[in-house]
Amino acid sequence: MAARIYQRPKNAMQSGRARTDEWVLEFEQSEARRPDPLMGWTGSGDTQAQVQLTFPTKEEAQTYARKYDIVARVHATPPKSLKLQAYADNFR
Repeated sequence: MAARIYQRPKNAMQSGRARTDEWVLEFEQSEARRPDPLMGWTGSGDTQAQVQLTFPTKEEAQTYARKYDIVARVHATPPKSLKLQAYADNFR
């Protein structure tokens, strides 16, 4: 069972930063998705891929993965950079 641990990114549709301090443990798919012959929707029998666990810190997520023998890869959070720009720069 493989999983990935990452910090939740900021929602691009909103200016707020709610839940960006949480760390998520998300299981990877163990089988390929396939189209349903009747409706055409894609799906699989893998229910583990639907599970997302949240933790307050990266260390707690790694401890959980070690406790239950889950092979987890940690994805580093990219550094946050602000592009400071004046409104007048739009007209240059």
